[in-house]
Formats: sequence, structure tokens, C-alpha cells
Amino acid sequence: MLKDQDRIFTNLYGQQDWRLAGAKARGVWDNTKKLLEIGQDEIIEQIKSSGLRGRGGAGFPTGLKWSFMPKESDGRPNYLIVNADESEPGTCKDREIMRFDPHRLLEGCLVAGFAMRAVAAYIYIRGEFVNEAIHLNAAIDEAREAGLIGKNACGSGYDFDIFVHRGAGAYICGEETALIESLEGNKGQPRLKPPFPANVGAWGCPSTVNNVESIAVGPEILRRSADWFAGLGRPNNTGTKLFCISGHVNTPCNVEEEMGIPLKELIEKHAGGVRGGWDNLLAVIPGGSSVPLLPKSICDDVLMDFDSLREVQSGLGTAAVIVMDKSTDVIQAIERLSHFYKHESCGQCTPCREGTGWMWRVMQRLVTGDAEIEEIDMLIDVSKRIEGHTICALGDAAAWPIQGLIRHFRPVVEERIKSKKAANAA
Repeated sequence: MLKDQDRIFTNLYGQQDWRLAGAKARGVWDNTKKLLEIGQDEIIEQIKSSGLRGRGGAGFPTGLKWSFMPKESDGRPNYLIVNADESEPGTCKDREIMRFDPHRLLEGCLVAGFAMRAVAAYIYIRGEFVNEAIHLNAAIDEAREAGLIGKNACGSGYDFDIFVHRGAGAYICGEETALIESLEGNKGQPRLKPPFPANVGAWGCPSTVNNVESIAVGPEILRRSADWFAGLGRPNNTGTKLFCISGHVNTPCNVEEEMGIPLKELIEKHAGGVRGGWDNLLAVIPGGSSVPLLPKSICDDVLMDFDSLREVQSGLGTAAVIVMDKSTDVIQAIERLSHFYKHESCGQCTPCREGTGWMWRVMQRLVTGDAEIEEIDMLIDVSKRIEGHTICALGDAAAWPIQGLIRHFRPVVEERIKSKKAANAA
């Protein structure tokens, strides 16, 4: 279990002042100039050796991503873009950082932007996050007035500004290239890669898109050392992580914990346990709505990190733990997610545009049992034809919940079809 002194987000619940004075009291903006004096390449090396992996879902090594940015300018400016579009159902961690600890994010932007030789950061925030955007803008004004960002940021001789861009609430704009398209004023649709954003990103300039949590932890890693961060969690899955626990638990919450904590311990220690006791657990979606669910038998001893969850054919994703007890109609729960992905598909790729609607309509019939047993295999087949055949990962996100349902709860699906047939015959 994470010790209190190892916590990075010390105002996660908003019990202290979120403004500059409160942030400074918690150690944010503490001698930031000294962090910049470490040097651009050395900052990237330290982030690499800390083992920090992207906290937005994919888990790509953050230091490696930063190192892709060009070291020598060809005349185009470099940009840092912060993905604050947090639209994954069940996920609500980045909004707490922006609402209660916005200066921690701003300091992270400065340090990351400096390391990548960026001239500015754009924070792309989900349109529905009204209070969060207000707090962010107020924090930017405070930081600018205090000389922490802007011309000669923190007295370092480095000029760096931060801007907030409010999105229009599209899930697809959480995908980095669709986010860039939206930031440029275009329709939010993913781009083909290559070219990757580090070569051709926003406005044709080198850009790096990172999640809020990934950026916010940067300065603390440099302050306390890469070895400290790497010493938390498990090899290749290091550091602390914000977990959002919702669903059928006694006390739903957001909590910062060590990577690799057992799922059962996470739920019982922080969320007051499953409603009706652990034996009343049916399934858990461990990483936000796009990862396959896990039945209780796996939840008993699975660890919460990227590699452990991949081994059981699921994923850590955004670490949004959605708990379902035995009162849940698991088929209807997945049908609900299918509807979400059908609704949020941008329509650019045929497999996703056509396939998500097709899967949702079949899922609707599986909920009522008005289907044939053979359609279950057909549904898996269609999901495989969507997965991996689209420009971005929304196709995969639509396919995986259905694959997880059939992998672990096929007898439940078959039983519903049989009982409906029996009822019709009677």
C-alpha cells in the first residue's frame, strides 16, 4: 500500500486551497528553475529511467515519447499538447487534478515543454468540464502574474506560455490526432500515421500529446529522483497511479495507489468493498469502458498494472474500475457500452462506422434473447473484423467489451436465448 509521503496528488479531494498559495504550500512550483537547470536532454533521460508510462490508456513510455521531438529546429516551433478530453466512461481522474491541483499540471507543462523545446502548451479540455476550465484559466493567470510562465519563465531565460482550448464534448477527440484536428478548428477525425505528431502535429509543427496525469507527475519525479518513482510498483509498471472506482461498491472514490496493487485490495481498502460482500461480485471492468471485463474468478488475485491485466486478456487503460455485483444484467451492461461506441464513432473508417451499429443491434437482441445461438459466433467474427482494421483504436474499444462478455459469460448469453425460445414455444 502506498505510503502517505509517496503521494504526488496531495489535494485530490479538494480539502485545501487550489490556488497558487495553496499549491506552493504543497510543494508545487518549489524551485522550478533548478529543475530546468538539469537540462533538456537530462530531464528526458530521468523520465525514461523512472519508467513512467502514459497514464491516458495506452501505457506508452513517456520519456521515449518526449525523445521523439526534434532537438534542432528547422524553423517550425515545437508544441506540447495536453489531452484533458477525458471522455472514457468510468474515468474521472484528470478532472480532479485540474479542479483541485491545477498548478501541478501547469508546472508539469513547463518542465515537459522545456524538455521538448516547445514554445507553448495547449491544454485541450473536454467541453463539459466547466469548473475545471475556470480553475485552469485562473491558475494560468496566477502563474503568469507570478512570472512562473510566460516570458523568462521562473527566471530561467526560457519563454513558455500555456493556453486552454475547450472541446465540444466528442469522445473521439481523446485520440491524439483527432484532438489535433479539433484544435486546428477541423472536424475531430483521426489522421493516418505516419507522419506522427512528433514530425507533423498541430499546424504542421512537431507536437507531443500527453495525458494530464502523465504531465502532472513530471516535476515530482525530477524533485524526488527517478529511482524513487521506479522503486514504486513493479518492474516495467512503476510509480503511482490514480484509480477511479465506481459501480457496486460501498464508497465509490478516486484514490492514488501504487501500480501493481491487487484489485481485491484496491476495492476493499479504498472503496469499502463490493456491495453485499466480495462473494456478491459478478465482474469488474478494470480500465475504463473500452477494456474487456473480468469475472470474479480472475478478480480474486489479479494485479492492477499494464502487464498483469494484459496477461488475463484485459488492460489497465485509464484505471477506471467499474464494479458489477450479481444484480447486474451483464448483457445489458455491455449493450449499453456498445451503444456508446456506436454513437461516438466518427464514421471515417467503414469497419467502425458500419460495424459498431451492427454489433449494437445484435447486442440489443441478445439482451431480450431474440437471437439465434449461431449469432454469438457471428458477433465475435464481426468484432475481430473491426479490431485492428481502423485508423484509431475506437474500433478496438467497441470490439473488446463484447469479446470479454462472450469469453467469460457465453453460457449466460446462450441461456437467455434458450429461455426466450422456450417461452415463445409455450
